[in-house]
Amino acid sequence: MTTRTIGCDTTDGLSRAVRRIARDHALDPGVRGRLVLSVAAVAEPALSAAGHTSLSWTFQCEDDDRSGLLTLALGLDGPVALPSAEVAAGLPLPADAVTEREVVWRLSAAPAPDAAEADVPGAAADDDAALVEEELRAVVARTDALTAEHRRLKDELAETNSGVLALYVQLDERDAQLRKAHGQTLRELEDALRPAPLEVEGLELAVHYAPAGTDAPTGGDLYDWFVLPDGTVHITVVDALGHGVTSTRSALNVTHAVRTLALEGHHLQSIVARTDEILLPFDRSVMATVLLARIDPATGELWVANGSHPPALLLRGDGTARYLEARGRGIGFPMPGSDRLLTEKMAPGDLLLLYTDGLTESRRDPVEGEKRLIEAAYEHLHAPIEEIPGAIADDMHTVILHPDDTLALAVRVRS
Repeated sequence: MTTRTIGCDTTDGLSRAVRRIARDHALDPGVRGRLVLSVAAVAEPALSAAGHTSLSWTFQCEDDDRSGLLTLALGLDGPVALPSAEVAAGLPLPADAVTEREVVWRLSAAPAPDAAEADVPGAAADDDAALVEEELRAVVARTDALTAEHRRLKDELAETNSGVLALYVQLDERDAQLRKAHGQTLRELEDALRPAPLEVEGLELAVHYAPAGTDAPTGGDLYDWFVLPDGTVHITVVDALGHGVTSTRSALNVTHAVRTLALEGHHLQSIVARTDEILLPFDRSVMATVLLARIDPATGELWVANGSHPPALLLRGDGTARYLEARGRGIGFPMPGSDRLLTEKMAPGDLLLLYTDGLTESRRDPVEGEKRLIEAAYEHLHAPIEEIPGAIADDMHTVILHPDDTLALAVRVRS
């Protein structure tokens, strides 16, 4: 292992020497070009200041004598200081070490031919331009390879993104289909729990129900109506806390309990409190408002009991309207039960409207909603009974600030 050293006073001469050494040791042209640029960049400040540089190189063979380690050291003489380790690490070919006197590069290389060892690297070389061109071609080839790789990766990424986007679209469509199918199944189940309008001589009955959202067609708004053994018609309207299947179950429990108590002959005013007593041991989470009405089709006699529910609206054929206020507290409320039993008498052509708060509170103002409800009800007072609940709901929901399940039942005494 022999160390050779030459002095260089110009950047061009230093670059030619480094290029010749790198060529003789079979360095890749791309690596060779980076090494030349790095050595020149370090030496330039010293040479511009009329300084002097020295270039030393050593080759140490490996065991197979076909490869080894080329160590090239650049020394600077003069007032210019050596670059810092950070600057040296940022060169086109980062330096491996910066000592007090030298900047050092170590590269895997091949041994130089004997003729090259005898040559003087600093001397002018006829093929220097060819070496520079070879380095440029290597850089261009490397650039082209990187560009092609970048284009390939970009195309793959675009194809992947397109596939991912298509997958997301498919998943979204499938989710929409599942939500629709799920909602349809629940709606059919809930429709099965909602009894059809009764056919009762002397009365006309109709119902309208709309969920808060199409993807959640079940809710806590439920009703029940049936004819008692004495010929009177019993109507139950329930609004259980919450939305979805859980609230439907709660409302169903309430309507079943009320039906059982009514058929057993319990007094209408006592049914709200008794329902709470029955359900409390089984489910303490149930909270529901309840409105109970009973009508005698033969006489038009009307009885109303209430548990925290919006009041029924009675519209007379003579143009007057009144909310039937019967105070009380609902299922799951403190001191549940109806405080009194309200009695009215309906005449032919009179319309009774029972509903849940989703009908009047869509604009978040229940007082204003009750005023609009009277206007909407009178607008459709003489329409076919099966159209009245839905038409009133449409008029009430021209603006919806607070979506909620909506239930409306209409009962009219036949003229």
